[in-house]
Amino acid sequence: MTDAIADSKLEEQALSLVKAAKAAGADAADALAVTGMSLSVSVREGAVESTDRAEGNDVTLRVFVGKQVASISSNASDDPAQLAARAVEMAKVTPEDPFAGLAEPERLLKKIPSLDLMDPRHVNAEELTKAALDAEAAALGVQGVSKSGGAGASWGLSGIVLATSDGFVGAYQRSRSGFSMTAIAGEGTGMERDYEFDSRTYWEDLMQPEDVGRIAGERTVRRLNPRQIKTCKAPVVYEPRAARSLLGHFAGAINGASIARGTSFLKEQMGQQVFAKGITISDDPFKARGGGTAPFDAEGTGAQYLDMVEDGMLAHWFLDGYSARELGLLSNGRARRAGSSTSPGATNLTLHAGEKKPEEILREIGEGLLVTDLIGHGANGVTGDYSRGASGYWVENGEIAYPVSEVTIAGNLKDMFLNLTPASDLDDRYAVATPTVVIEGMTIAGS
Repeated sequence: MTDAIADSKLEEQALSLVKAAKAAGADAADALAVTGMSLSVSVREGAVESTDRAEGNDVTLRVFVGKQVASISSNASDDPAQLAARAVEMAKVTPEDPFAGLAEPERLLKKIPSLDLMDPRHVNAEELTKAALDAEAAALGVQGVSKSGGAGASWGLSGIVLATSDGFVGAYQRSRSGFSMTAIAGEGTGMERDYEFDSRTYWEDLMQPEDVGRIAGERTVRRLNPRQIKTCKAPVVYEPRAARSLLGHFAGAINGASIARGTSFLKEQMGQQVFAKGITISDDPFKARGGGTAPFDAEGTGAQYLDMVEDGMLAHWFLDGYSARELGLLSNGRARRAGSSTSPGATNLTLHAGEKKPEEILREIGEGLLVTDLIGHGANGVTGDYSRGASGYWVENGEIAYPVSEVTIAGNLKDMFLNLTPASDLDDRYAVATPTVVIEGMTIAGS
């Protein structure tokens, strides 16, 4: 590990800020120190377009004066005493917040687990360049690909330390690497593009760059000469890459902050059937080398593995300390820090696989839409109304017939979740993991 992200320096920075805050008159305080480095390379048409290297070292201090709270962020070179004094003065002029506070001392993690988040391998610019060029060459080697939309490769390390005035000090380091490729096929107004990517904690777990490029090329060529379809109601099948967005909408709907504000369409559904029987959705903070894995949350609280949905029934909200206090509940260790504020969120969220292969599902529906890409956001978190632009393939007689584009799929997420069936092909590479899913009876708006 390089000096730029050494735990000892981060701990010293965080602890000095907490001590300075107490000395300046804060009743309680916590400090989050984050430092890291990243290296990325992008190429196009066989030449390097850019090589970027970045290093950062930032710290956020949060202070509490009674029920008044303020936060201040800075780089690690600023004087702790001055930062703390400014934060305390800011807190004194803010309105009281009855739900503000640190995590309860008894809920702080006592022992920091080791979760294999740090790849000891350091990747250099030459390796990244070769990977990006290999991905691009593989894509351009696919018959029908006319040009490159660019390829990239990246590698990064980060270190995180959280210290609180209640005595918690936790630290961990993590790495992340990835490849991506965008391919273009066709000419003029008939051009299509698609992409493939992979991102992992360990370099050795990544797909081969040639496979990333080949898949990007093959996906792009399959999109050529799309047709429009007539407006209809039909089953919609989401491949895993598109299905992840559905799980994201679900995660937002069970976010404790949204529940406390009354802005979620699932706010009255705890303990109710929100998915079909047999469906499980879990959140696992300890997933090996997972994208959302962390030994503790942004408040120093340990999280547990949770089945958010059990046999189709909603079992938990995502809760940090603030939202839990608003709802009269206990935090389940899902606090996330975005800048100076905390909010609840998922760790590694997984829609568990079903029993049928995607090919079986296509045969069973007979006719419908297979979605490979979605456009826009198009989901109302308050009402559950859902409408998104999509492209993919029309299915006839249980098989992919031809590519389609310029369609809109619509429904309501409550109904969609209840009519959702997962396939067996779980793609669990990322923090949000799903298999292919099919949803019956959706409205498809075409020509």
